Amino acid sequence: MAGVMMGEAARVAFLDWLTQERRASPLTVREYGRDLAQFLGFMTQHLGQEPDLVALGALSQADIRAWLAQQAGRNQINATRARHLSAVRSFFRYLARRHGTANPAPGLLATPKARPPIPKALAPADARSVAEDVGDVSDNPGVQARDTALFTLLYGCGLRIAEALSLDVRDRPRANGALRVVGKGSKERIVPVLPAVQIALDAWMALHPAGGDPAAPLFPGLRGKRLNAAVAQRTMREYRRLAGLPEHATPHALRHSFATHLLAGGADLRSIQELLGHASLSTTQRYTAVDEAGLLAVFRATHPRA
Repeated sequence: MAGVMMGEAARVAFLDWLTQERRASPLTVREYGRDLAQFLGFMTQHLGQEPDLVALGALSQADIRAWLAQQAGRNQINATRARHLSAVRSFFRYLARRHGTANPAPGLLATPKARPPIPKALAPADARSVAEDVGDVSDNPGVQARDTALFTLLYGCGLRIAEALSLDVRDRPRANGALRVVGKGSKERIVPVLPAVQIALDAWMALHPAGGDPAAPLFPGLRGKRLNAAVAQRTMREYRRLAGLPEHATPHALRHSFATHLLAGGADLRSIQELLGHASLSTTQRYTAVDEAGLLAVFRATHPRA
């Protein structure tokens, strides 16, 4: 139809608008341009000819779903398809504002939900080595005892680093006791304490600079204030380098390791959910993917026909 802008010309005009008026970064412009080229290429095949603004305005939700289905068939993850749909929505908002081509279909589609990443746990031997040997990073006996107690607690009880560092001396578990943890949303949970954790905490308390002051931080820094998470993370990085551990060996990886190793040992998901303080069981179910991945790796490495 003479005088009607074609899809490719509209794409170029949109990218120019992003660059000149929205001051979008070159990377954003490049990605949007690539996503829209793929979208228009699909629609050209889908409709039998390059779409103009009239055809773009007439696209239905079913047309756009067909494009998303093609992407899924190419094994594109949900996060990638969500980004592509976002680019298409921006393109159609531009067409409505600048060219009067209003089409509500892109905005009515549900955004593909990105699957949360699979938690990366450490091998059991690596997790134990962190708990037992992380103190080697420092030459200070007090810091050695503190770091050993902290990282043993993270792995032995599955705590978040913020949860562990928020503990005061009064919160420490007693012999054969349990630990009361205040997690996200001020939700409390009770976590059993293994003998190895209790031993490490007792050894640290014997050197704690505040002695038995119940209001003092359980894990203080060198100046007596509550230890900063960044310091613990730096300690883990240094130990990771010394021990040759993988890049995903972080304080939070010890929490992942706690859950993954419990699951591999036969613990049920509900129990792990309670120990981790997850509000939803679906969050805990991520660890089943880790367990399945480990089983598959063992199968491939050991089965004669793998």
